[in-house]
Amino acid sequence: MDLNGLLIFARVAEAESFTKAAKTLAMPVSTVSRRIAELEKELGVRLLERSTRRLRTTEVGAAIYESAAKTLEIADAVDSIARDRAADVKGRISLSAPPSIAENVLIPVIQAFQRAYPSVRIRAFVTDRFVDHIGEGIDLAFRVGDLKDSGLIVKKVLRYRHQLVASPAYLKDNKPPRHPSDLKDHRLLTFSLRGRVASWAFTRGDQEETVVIEPALAMNDYTGIAAALLDGAGIADLPPIVDPRLLKEGRLVELMTEWPLRPMDLTMVYLGGGLLPRAVSVFKDFAADMIPTLFDELPT
Repeated sequence: MDLNGLLIFARVAEAESFTKAAKTLAMPVSTVSRRIAELEKELGVRLLERSTRRLRTTEVGAAIYESAAKTLEIADAVDSIARDRAADVKGRISLSAPPSIAENVLIPVIQAFQRAYPSVRIRAFVTDRFVDHIGEGIDLAFRVGDLKDSGLIVKKVLRYRHQLVASPAYLKDNKPPRHPSDLKDHRLLTFSLRGRVASWAFTRGDQEETVVIEPALAMNDYTGIAAALLDGAGIADLPPIVDPRLLKEGRLVELMTEWPLRPMDLTMVYLGGGLLPRAVSVFKDFAADMIPTLFDELPT
């Protein structure tokens, strides 16, 4: 049995609310709901009765909660010990991260970490360039995509692929592309840094197609690109972590799903050759555990 799922169920049953339990657990409500559904599927029984006004355990769920509550008491005791231990985590951490993860990844992790470890001070440097860990005093950097062999230690935390998207308004007046070669007939927007040639790499089974972009708009800010897309400016590749709601709400539409862009990794990198300061080590593990819970499902 998934003991984490059991603890989540116990919190929901105790609170009689997904929302209250999610707040206690510092998880998205959708994640709590999904974990309960997975536990019910694993056990082959229904644990909760849901209605528009209230939530209560089934007869089987109530029996399981009695046992789960004991596990919850142990977990609370462990949490208490951990909180006492957290008071010993002090110091300063310098982070670096690209703009694409600043709002929906970096800030939620920092806020949750500082609630758990209030004595730690954090300096975050948001940039797309590769930082000099020693020269700029960076303890840990988040990076997206392929990394050069730099002698840094790399820890993967998330895998996803960008999605080729456009607004319904743009598609109303323009035929959606079906093949990478069709993109030449469209207005293209892309993330771009000075000195880099913009290109998109598509795959379909064993086939690969790389398209060199001559964009109508190039910008080193995905939030700005998303705003232009919503205004019907054209087609762009957008990371799903920038704002997952845009596709869920139908404000943007994914294109060429049979020719997806290649997946990439979000990693944390840091200097090797010695023990990390305790605050940095704790943050690294905290971020690796929390980041995958921030998103329900990402395209890969």
